[in-house]
Amino acid sequence: MDKKPWTRWALGLQSLVLAFILTGCWDQVEIENRALVLGLAIDEASPSAAKLEPTVTHQKNEPLPKKMLRVTAQIAVPGRVPLGPSSGGMGSGGDGESPVWVVQVYGHSLDEALNNLQQQIADPRYLIHLRVIVISKGIAQDGLDELNDYLRRNPEVRRRTWLLVSDTEAAKFMKVAPPLERVPTLYLQAMVEKSIMMGKFPPNYIGEFWIEESNWGQDGYLPYVAIEGEENILIKGLAYFSGGRLAGTSTAVDIGAFMAVKGYNPGGFTALIPVPDLGYVMIKITERHAETDMQIVDGKPHVNLKIHVEGMLDEHYDSGRTISSETDIDAIEEAFEHAATNLVQKFCTQTQRHHSDIFGFGEYVRAFYPDFWKRNIHKKSDWEQMYADILISVHLNISIRRTGLKAK
Repeated sequence: MDKKPWTRWALGLQSLVLAFILTGCWDQVEIENRALVLGLAIDEASPSAAKLEPTVTHQKNEPLPKKMLRVTAQIAVPGRVPLGPSSGGMGSGGDGESPVWVVQVYGHSLDEALNNLQQQIADPRYLIHLRVIVISKGIAQDGLDELNDYLRRNPEVRRRTWLLVSDTEAAKFMKVAPPLERVPTLYLQAMVEKSIMMGKFPPNYIGEFWIEESNWGQDGYLPYVAIEGEENILIKGLAYFSGGRLAGTSTAVDIGAFMAVKGYNPGGFTALIPVPDLGYVMIKITERHAETDMQIVDGKPHVNLKIHVEGMLDEHYDSGRTISSETDIDAIEEAFEHAATNLVQKFCTQTQRHHSDIFGFGEYVRAFYPDFWKRNIHKKSDWEQMYADILISVHLNISIRRTGLKAK
């Protein structure tokens, strides 16, 4: 039998397969020819800003919404973004030149503003390396439905991008140049993520925020940030939402209360506690353990929070005596438990007053009492209203495992 026809067929099939494999990246775009947006800041703009907007997506005399946005984009400059230790000045790429280009545009929506941005830059813009989005407090109070709609539809936006709420003009965060990092956006990202590693902030990326806002029994929260001085960035607290709008903000110490309720680890917060007859002590939390017990009492949900934390004695001062016995340790634990219980209870009451269940207690009701949930909750706002009236009981205790050196 002649094997040559089969050999020809095999070679032909192999050539066809190789033709598909060896085509390469036919639609590739070199990274130097991309406008990589690292950070975005979104602020409100006055209706008069329409005069500054180019007619890119609409004609000049068309009736348009009065609402205007000012979007500030931080774009990486190819060849200047540092990969190693700094050898130049602050905010430089090692040769005294800025590694980023800050561009400001206006638009009636985020998508329109980014289209206007494209008209001002030569290279095609990409959001695949977008790390941080900072929105002003006013934008958050107006609601994030439209903003989230665009970001969720855009496949370039990663779910591990950070969405932050600013207590001041968001555009300022795109111009801050801290000495520790030459790219402001990367410093802001690293600051939040390292806070998670140190136990000072919960891991709540934009993807987690979207999930929380989608749940009927839970509301979302975001980092609340501020600028101290000219170059210092402060995580000021939590910005929590209700009905898709900013409902209120917390202090930094309330972050510790929230993480205690959720049982997030590692522990990282340090508390200053006055102790009768012992002066003041600093207690560093090392571990958190939390249990949420949900019951229906008299037709209303009743939440029992059982929180146990472990800590160590960091400092003792403003006292004429030393801590030298188990009785002293018991007194410190009692003082901490009283102060921490009041803090957690106060923060829970604050969120109830603003109808914002960032703890997700409603999800416990939905999971363990589905009949009660179906009878009473027909939309998310029903639970937000009910959350304001539920009873929350807090039982918190601490075990101090280490006290450090002490005088004999």
